Amino acid sequence: MTTAAIDPELLTRGGLTFDVDGPRATITLARPEALNAQTPATWEALREIGESLPGEVRAVVVRGAGRAFSAGLDRRFFTATEVDGQPGLSGIAALTDDEADAAIAGYQAGFSWLRDPARVTVAAVQGHAIGAGFQLALACDLRVVADDVQFCMAETGLGIVPDLGGTYPLVHAVGYARAVEICLSGRRVGADEAVSTGLALRSVPRAELDGAVDAAVAALVTAPPKAAAETLRLLTGVAEGADPAQALAAERAAQLRRLRSLAAGEG
Repeated sequence: MTTAAIDPELLTRGGLTFDVDGPRATITLARPEALNAQTPATWEALREIGESLPGEVRAVVVRGAGRAFSAGLDRRFFTATEVDGQPGLSGIAALTDDEADAAIAGYQAGFSWLRDPARVTVAAVQGHAIGAGFQLALACDLRVVADDVQFCMAETGLGIVPDLGGTYPLVHAVGYARAVEICLSGRRVGADEAVSTGLALRSVPRAELDGAVDAAVAALVTAPPKAAAETLRLLTGVAEGADPAQALAAERAAQLRRLRSLAAGEG
């Protein structure tokens, strides 16, 4: 296993570790003493990882060290105007519209690359996944969860909204009505419900989570890389609202690209 060429200081400030092992990359939220609470530096480091990911990586696993996946935003940002050189929530409110929009868009970019169809992404989730933690898990294509998982979209109850890209995949995973109830009530969603509603792929005992994720990743990278990427793009198009005619046209175009690539010996 090797450590990819990401600024180690940035990873430390963001509370992350990042490793590449062949076709698999692993991002670990590594502040277990703070239940892997996130800061803008976390999102900056995530964005840098997405921009610098080696081309041979076909699967990315996002996991949390310790007993929780992530307890959400570091609490300091709810009370301070500035923390670690970054504006807190009140500091963002004091920015101009354009400045605030650019700041939040930069935070979102740390999450949005996880849905790039060039690779498949898997969240390995145990314990609490609250707020920003829930949204980080939702940013991934798949979620494999431990039986002690507790998802919670806490933002609305705190007077703010989920703004890290979580609303779109949540609605697509569980449907509009259930997403409304989850967000507005702020209740906890456990493992059984997560699996039954499509929020999680499967649930396993906590001690078996790493092994289950390893097995899932091994299965997901068996297909030829270019065929897998084309298939992910097709599925992403449908998830994003392509109608049946558009989906059929996309399938035809993708298949033609694949046949021509295979005929040219490109794999």
